[in-house]
Amino acid sequence: MKFGVVIFPGSNCDKDLIETLSSISSEPVVELWHKDTDLKGVDFIFLPGGFSYGDYLRSGAIAKLSPIMKSVQEHAAKGGYVMGICNGFQILCESGLLPGALLHNNNRQFICKNVYLKPVALDLKISNLLKSEQVLKIPIAHGEGNFYADAETLKQLEDNNQVIFRYCDENGEINEAGNPNGSLNNIAGICNSGRNVFGMMPNPERCYAEILHNTDGKLIFESIVAQVGSLV
Repeated sequence: MKFGVVIFPGSNCDKDLIETLSSISSEPVVELWHKDTDLKGVDFIFLPGGFSYGDYLRSGAIAKLSPIMKSVQEHAAKGGYVMGICNGFQILCESGLLPGALLHNNNRQFICKNVYLKPVALDLKISNLLKSEQVLKIPIAHGEGNFYADAETLKQLEDNNQVIFRYCDENGEINEAGNPNGSLNNIAGICNSGRNVFGMMPNPERCYAEILHNTDGKLIFESIVAQVGSLV
């Protein structure tokens, strides 16, 4: 089993991801440079948060053209696992690996704060240790996290149980007050229909250790590690 973290110009959560995975699992974690095409035999690929190519065109719109993304798409098409966090989620949507799009936050401002999430789909590699009654406190840091999809796509996501997380308030109530960016149906994370590609806007790698005064994000990575044997 091997984890891979793709690094784009402007990635700023790659080291956080590498540190998180290395601290939770003894499995190797390798860096994958965006200009390369060799995935180095990894089984589970992560696209980290940050501002790939400075978000100069549209978040993730340039990164999707990086040479390594063709290899990532081929990996996913074969059933390989891919997870995008924050900017990584935006890249997955731009590259067509996940449906929908991430628009500007409805207040048109960059938001950096802790938010609350309610796990919804609990049968996935990244959520299998979570409970439906749990409320996770996870930080966000984005200007374009407002999830949007047309009515047909949104219905498919809901009907197929592809919504992984919803924004909620601290009591677990899914409401407008708990929605930080205007995302439709309070969607904070989704998966593809094949259930092997995952995306979420909040940053669980920023809350995995006691030194960060929050370990809620660790549960997501522990879910992945618990499934290591079934990934290969």
